[in-house]
Amino acid sequence: MIGDESDRIEKGQRRARGAASNRDGRFERYAHVRFDDGWDIAEDPLPPIRTEIAMERARSILTRNTSPDLAFDRSINPYRGCEHGCVYCFARPSHAFLGLSPGLDFETRLTAKPNAAEQLARELSRKGYSCAPIAIGTNTDPYQPVEKKLGITRAILTVLRDFNHPVTILTKGALITRDADILGEMGAAGLATAGVSLTTLDPALARAMEPRAAAPATRLGAIRTLAAAGCPVWVSLGPVIPGLNDMEMERLLAAAKDAGARSAGYIVLRLPREVGPIFRDWLEEAFPDRARKVMGLVRQIHGGRDYDPEWGRRMTGEGPVAALIARRFKVASRRLGLDRPWPPLRRDLFRVPRDGPEQLSLF
Repeated sequence: MIGDESDRIEKGQRRARGAASNRDGRFERYAHVRFDDGWDIAEDPLPPIRTEIAMERARSILTRNTSPDLAFDRSINPYRGCEHGCVYCFARPSHAFLGLSPGLDFETRLTAKPNAAEQLARELSRKGYSCAPIAIGTNTDPYQPVEKKLGITRAILTVLRDFNHPVTILTKGALITRDADILGEMGAAGLATAGVSLTTLDPALARAMEPRAAAPATRLGAIRTLAAAGCPVWVSLGPVIPGLNDMEMERLLAAAKDAGARSAGYIVLRLPREVGPIFRDWLEEAFPDRARKVMGLVRQIHGGRDYDPEWGRRMTGEGPVAALIARRFKVASRRLGLDRPWPPLRRDLFRVPRDGPEQLSLF
């Protein structure tokens, strides 16, 4: 159900933000609703909502998963929340665990882990640690704007380089080019790959869906920079939203190929928990003429619901619409040579660095 006007934050307050509301998370006992009590004391508009950053000293940094839908079993998320403000972000519900709203709070009340690199070095040095690729950027973006000031992601990559540890990283932030030196070095050694997320080539649509993420042309430039530095780059079309951006699939893949991408993947729109009403609110406001059609197509690929959480279906959907998306992606990827598998990242180079000069081996 689309939220009523009492849920919405004034546009002036949420300028360059994705969500239109700040509804309470699912664990809160009470719902807070703004309303006009008739006093009309404040005549001036409220100021824009500013980004707040809380620091958290992480006690562990590697997150493990056993999902059959994912190609990795461990990941790192340097930040909680994401200032990019992508209205469709499937990670929004995670903010409810912090007692915050998956709406505007997710975009404006962030948590950073400044000791992430230090903790990572400690965990990688533990006796019995078994090396396998670490994924970065699987929940919130490691290159969101705050990274420019804090440099937590670069510090993490520096540790991984020092340990010769394999890593994959995914972003829609152009700041990744700052770390092309590390990623290029690791990529050339078979230790790193980078993924850049593309949703559209239309700057206006991108600005509406992903208000603080890099523009499409800038992301294509990031692919060029990383590829030139020696880091293998793949492109992620995500999410594919039927009736909104699915018609761009072939052009997106061709543009990524021209920029230097060597492989591609895609996921369909996922609307778990609180993301559903947030996305529908945005769709009604941004595209009222096609909101009903888009949601109808989304429900077709998720078995009549906004979202089907079943493993094996949640990222690709099912039914005729999902099958057509999959077929188009397969044909276009094959034609462009983006469907070729690449060798797995190397694990045999992993070593725990010593504080001093290494002792020469007798044998």
